[in-house]
Amino acid sequence: MTILVTGGLGFIGSHTVVSVLKQYDDILIIDRHSNPSLLSKLEILCNRKIPFKQVDLLDKMSVQNVFQTHNISMVIHFAALKSLSQSYKFPLEYYTNNITGTLNLLEVMQMSNVKKLVFSSSAIVYGNNSNVPLTENEPLSVNNPYAQTKLMVEQMLTDISISDPEWSILALRYFNPTGAHSSGLIGEKITKDSSNLMPHIMRVAAREQDCLSIFGDNYDTHDGTCIRDYIHIMDLAEGHVKALQYIEQGCGFDVINLGTGQGVSVLDLVHTFMEITKVDIPYIIVESRQGDIAKSYACIDKAKERLGWTAKFTLEDMCRDAWNWKVSEASK
Repeated sequence: MTILVTGGLGFIGSHTVVSVLKQYDDILIIDRHSNPSLLSKLEILCNRKIPFKQVDLLDKMSVQNVFQTHNISMVIHFAALKSLSQSYKFPLEYYTNNITGTLNLLEVMQMSNVKKLVFSSSAIVYGNNSNVPLTENEPLSVNNPYAQTKLMVEQMLTDISISDPEWSILALRYFNPTGAHSSGLIGEKITKDSSNLMPHIMRVAAREQDCLSIFGDNYDTHDGTCIRDYIHIMDLAEGHVKALQYIEQGCGFDVINLGTGQGVSVLDLVHTFMEITKVDIPYIIVESRQGDIAKSYACIDKAKERLGWTAKFTLEDMCRDAWNWKVSEASK
C-alpha cells in the first residue's frame, strides 16, 4: 500500500518524505513542479529510489491516473500556494489552485475509496487571536485569501467526515516551521520575496541583504518584539508520521496544533542565530505592521495526548541547521 504525498518537493513536503520513509515502505510524490536535483538529494538521504510523477491537481484526469495505476492507501496533502502577500495580489489564483485542486483530489479519493488523509493546514486560521497558548478550540478568523483557503478546506473536510464516517482525516495546524535537515542537503528555498523571518536573517547573514527590518519594538512582550512559536522542520516532519499512524486507526475529522508550545521573540531568534553561527546580523526597527499581534504560540496538549508527539529540537538547532543549509547551498 502506497502513501501519496502531494506537493512532496516543497519545503515541508520534502522533509516529511524523509521521515515517512523511515517508517513506511512505499511512497509516491506528486508535484506540479519537477526538481530532479532535490529528488536526487532525497534519494541519497533515504538510500533508495523514490517514485515521482509531475502532476498538477488542477488536472483531474492526471490525478485519476495516479490512483488507477498505484495502490494508494493514505494521502498527505501539502500541494498549495502559500504566500500571504502574493495571495492579496492574486486571490483568484489562490482560490483556484488551493480550493479546486483540493476538490479534485478529494473527489478522486472518494471515487477510489481512499479515505485517509493528512491535511497541511496552518495556525493562520486563528487570525488575530492572542489568547495564548492557542488551543484547537479557539474561534477561527481569517483576513487574507491564503488563510481563507486553509479555513475553507478545513470546512470541506469537516463536512465530508460528517457525511461519510469512513473518512479518517487529520488537519495539522502548523505554527512557524524553520531550520533544515541536519545533513545540509535539503532546506527551505530562500528568495527576496520570502515572508518568514529566518530566510531574511540568513539573507543578511550571507550579505545578500544589508540589514534585517524588525517590525515594531513596542509590543507587550519582554523585549518589545513579536513572539511566535518556531518549530524545527524535522519535528514537523515527524508529526506527520505520527499523524499517519493516527488516521490509520480511524479518527473521523480532527485538528491538531504542531508547535513547540514555547514563544520566542524576534530579537530572541536574531540573538540566538548570532550566538550559534558567530555571524553578525545588523538590524533596524521599523514601523509595526498592521494586523501583527504581540504573541502567538501553540497549546500542544492535544498533540501529546492523541499523537504521542512533542517537539525535540531546540531554537539553537533550528538556527544551526538553517545556516548549515544556506552555507551548503552557497558553496555549490
